[in-house]
Amino acid sequence: MKRIQLGNSALSVPIISLGCMVMQQSSKEDANKVVHNALEHGVDFFDHADVYGKGESESVFADAIDMNPSIREKMIIQSKAGIRNGFYDSSKEYLISSVENSLKRLKTDYLDVFLIHRPDALMDPEEVAEAFSELEKSGKVRHFGVSNFRPRQIELLKKYVEQDLVANQLQLSITNSGMIDQGLYANTSFNQAMDMDGGVIDYSQITNMTIQAWSPLRYGFFGGFIMDRDAYPELNEALDLLGEKYGVARETIAIAWILRHPANIQTIIGTMTPKRLSEMVKAADITLTREEWYQLWQAAGNKLL
Repeated sequence: MKRIQLGNSALSVPIISLGCMVMQQSSKEDANKVVHNALEHGVDFFDHADVYGKGESESVFADAIDMNPSIREKMIIQSKAGIRNGFYDSSKEYLISSVENSLKRLKTDYLDVFLIHRPDALMDPEEVAEAFSELEKSGKVRHFGVSNFRPRQIELLKKYVEQDLVANQLQLSITNSGMIDQGLYANTSFNQAMDMDGGVIDYSQITNMTIQAWSPLRYGFFGGFIMDRDAYPELNEALDLLGEKYGVARETIAIAWILRHPANIQTIIGTMTPKRLSEMVKAADITLTREEWYQLWQAAGNKLL
């Protein structure tokens, strides 16, 4: 498994990670198979959030593997907090309590990475800085980042926090490629040229902040899967052709499309099926040509100028 440096930290992480959003739906036996299968493929980075299954996903994860120090040292565990029932909350009190509750559910003493899950309109950056410092000094969190933040929101946090922000988790797939489209449509009046995210992909490369791609196989906002032929027939035809060329499934090519970008984007796959994970991790060994990358982008409904 190809590994990259997470942001400016010394933490080496796999280019493909496992998202545990729906793990609460798995039995202990099935979850155990999922986790150990991931580890066998070099996927030792596990993404959680306090809101996933209302915390149950973290509990199922820890119980499934009988969490203990020997297995914990083989893992990189990330969790997120900030989404509550009906509002967002980045207050010092909530961030600290969320981390502490996640640690209890995960049966561990620390998180390798902790992200603020969503931008909070009422965020007090000085209060966030206090929370981060307290969590770091207590040894409960080693690295920090954000999720779904624009560059200027990140810069606002950087003005106050002492810690480097190593990652920004963002939605990205072949069909949800706005952060890439904006640059390709620069200096035009097309809708795709609109600056919807503050040039976040360029900003991330300039600052060495790792982008973590969530929902890499979905279209829309938590919509269906790209592999739905009725929704994207041309794209699926292109995925099938390249799948045949490289000897992999359509899903694998869709992930390879993200990994081909020079930003070294860490992709989060959420499958709870070991066989599918074993197939999709092959994307780490595939380097699409420029022609193939643009072919897929256009098959998703985009046009070169």
